[in-house]
Amino acid sequence: MSSIFSVVIALVVFSILVLVHEAGHFFVAKKSGVLVEEFSIGMGPLLCSKTIGDTQYSIRALPLGGFCRMLGENGEEEDSRAFHKKNVWARIAIIFMGPMMNFVLGLLLIFFVNATATAITFPEVTAVLPETNAAQAGLMPGDKIVAVNRQSVGTYGELYLILDGCGGAPLDVVVERDGEKVEMTIVPSQAEDGRYIIGFTPLLRTGLLAPEVEGYEKATVGETLVDSVYTMRYYVKSVVVGFVRLFTMQAEQNEVTGPIGIVQIMGDTVEEGLSYSILSAVRGLCNISALLSVNLGVINLFPIPAMDGGRLVFLFLEAIRRKPVNPNMEGLIHFAGFVLLMAFMVVVAYQDVARIFF
Repeated sequence: MSSIFSVVIALVVFSILVLVHEAGHFFVAKKSGVLVEEFSIGMGPLLCSKTIGDTQYSIRALPLGGFCRMLGENGEEEDSRAFHKKNVWARIAIIFMGPMMNFVLGLLLIFFVNATATAITFPEVTAVLPETNAAQAGLMPGDKIVAVNRQSVGTYGELYLILDGCGGAPLDVVVERDGEKVEMTIVPSQAEDGRYIIGFTPLLRTGLLAPEVEGYEKATVGETLVDSVYTMRYYVKSVVVGFVRLFTMQAEQNEVTGPIGIVQIMGDTVEEGLSYSILSAVRGLCNISALLSVNLGVINLFPIPAMDGGRLVFLFLEAIRRKPVNPNMEGLIHFAGFVLLMAFMVVVAYQDVARIFF
């Protein structure tokens, strides 16, 4: 696939993610009576804009961000519509709603991917393979696996990842049977391809909106929604664990990917999907977009200066102390955080270029 097409796809996805995020800030700010001076998609030089009412709606040259600029964010305006004039809980709601909208979008995209899937795999037992450790341990058809090694299991993907990293060690498995929790220890078996397996056939359903498949029932709306929620939970956990590893210097260099690497991944995903069908390409792109949206929501909630999470820290401090933090000190901390964030982005971009072209 041409690089230009990959870039166009990525720009559209990034713009939608930013639009949804900033729309969360925007609508709650408007509802709270805050004057929004500018609602922008993109950063840097202004390309075009239109003023409607008191708000300037603009598109800027760099499509890797955006902002919702509100009156009085620096705490100097006396206008009653200024951000800092609103009570602290209203301001917390305004800041929090940006990341929250990314979680909502991520959930909707995951639901679409599940609903159009040929098969959704659930961590529920339909048959136990004979003469396996699972059969000897007492695993039975109808059992729903809810935890392995004290890790909650909501999707088959979570179970697969636990098995992939178990190294063949005994597993403490908790299943739900007839409304009760049953505990058992199962030593995983090794399949011919080297994968570790428990030794059961999982429950398969066709997607809610997918064509009928003979021999399989369609997933219900409830099953699709529950699996989507658990999948988003898994995405959130993955992002959190990844960033903790990054900030504690445990992440490998090839595990960190920036915008340039994401553009390449999107292009490759769409190209591979088109080799099957347009729907496959759309589903693959939606899946990546869901992960990126959840990623954006989680990152913005981290207590990093210049990010929504950093701003929320100062607002919660204000709620506890019953008085705001010195705005000059807060501004300086956010500026320092922004500079460090930009430096980090430059380093990641350099690593992407080096990995792709050299």
